[in-house]
Amino acid sequence: MASVQLPWKLRLIYAACKLIVNLSHRPDDTINRRLQSLTDPKTSPSKTPQNGVVSSDTVINSSQDLWFRCFTPTTTTTHSGDDGRNLPIIVYIHGGGFAFYSASSTAYDSWCRRISGELNAVVVSINYRLAPEHRCPTQYEDCFDTLKFLDENLDKLPVNVNPKLCFIAGDSAGGNLVHHVAVKASEYEFSSLKLIGLISIQPFFGGEERTESEIRNSGGLLLSVEDTDWYWKMFLPDGSDRDHPAVNVFGPKSSVDISRVKYPSTLILIGGLDLLYDWQRKYYDGLKKAGKEVDLVEDPNAFHGSHMFEELPGSALFTKGIQDFMAHGLRPCLQIYNSIIHGYSRNGKFDEALLFLEEMKEINLARHTDTYGDLIQAYGKHKMYDEIST
Repeated sequence: MASVQLPWKLRLIYAACKLIVNLSHRPDDTINRRLQSLTDPKTSPSKTPQNGVVSSDTVINSSQDLWFRCFTPTTTTTHSGDDGRNLPIIVYIHGGGFAFYSASSTAYDSWCRRISGELNAVVVSINYRLAPEHRCPTQYEDCFDTLKFLDENLDKLPVNVNPKLCFIAGDSAGGNLVHHVAVKASEYEFSSLKLIGLISIQPFFGGEERTESEIRNSGGLLLSVEDTDWYWKMFLPDGSDRDHPAVNVFGPKSSVDISRVKYPSTLILIGGLDLLYDWQRKYYDGLKKAGKEVDLVEDPNAFHGSHMFEELPGSALFTKGIQDFMAHGLRPCLQIYNSIIHGYSRNGKFDEALLFLEEMKEINLARHTDTYGDLIQAYGKHKMYDEIST
């Protein structure tokens, strides 16, 4: 594996986490949760803004420990003239090999808070049941049930969420879950939610074949081939191999023809030092071959999970890629919004038009400088102002 230059504190954290996680694996293929918890500190939700974001927890099914943490940016304002629903929603599925972490894990609380603020989006982070106590397809069902709950209970979300601007995102095992949940969602008629994009960060896929990147990058900072084999063993139904459709979605045992699935446009983010690199490329190629709209962002120096550390340069590359992808996904809405703006203008309602444009800018939907400039000029002439600040 190529050398990864990390601050010594991060390297120490990685080494300690990997040691304790490995020690928590019992010989009977269970997990010592008490020992493992030493590497997984928890954070409570906060009604007080932290980095411009507040958070709260909502229980879906207490008997299944199914709940979500909602992150809402506080810098967005709403105006009269619409119902105030102007923020996209990202339904986020955490990683951890299907066996570790939760929506309250400090690492994921920090990450979801960060992307909520940077992307100006409401983030719903799902707390699903873990393997090996709960095996496949439990995790897929929990995440899909969360989508249905959100669809039927919009009152549980912030008032400024637009359910028609919904993305599903996840990293590692969460990226795997994104794919399978999207397939399930394609067969369901949502009444409020509209899935317009999938964001898969270093997704966890595999197969019986050993790829070059698995050999080249095994023994990485936090993930080895032995680790991935163990995660699949804990997750899959008894007697399954790594060509199970949950693992190898375009493999010999795949039962779903993705070309026939109503599958949203997808962003895949991968790292050159990730041992799963080749499987992630296979996933990208499989979607392309199936005729799906898919974009790829690659950081040659990223290793598995490195996006979580803001101090690493590749983390900003990934968040910028997500921002650009979301802007592209939201672009079809602009035709409607521009029609509204021009309608305001034709009727001399310049105040309303400017207010609407400002609202669009807040959610990164308005990037048309010419349209904005023309309206400012018309507004100035109408009000007979010499200068109008933009």
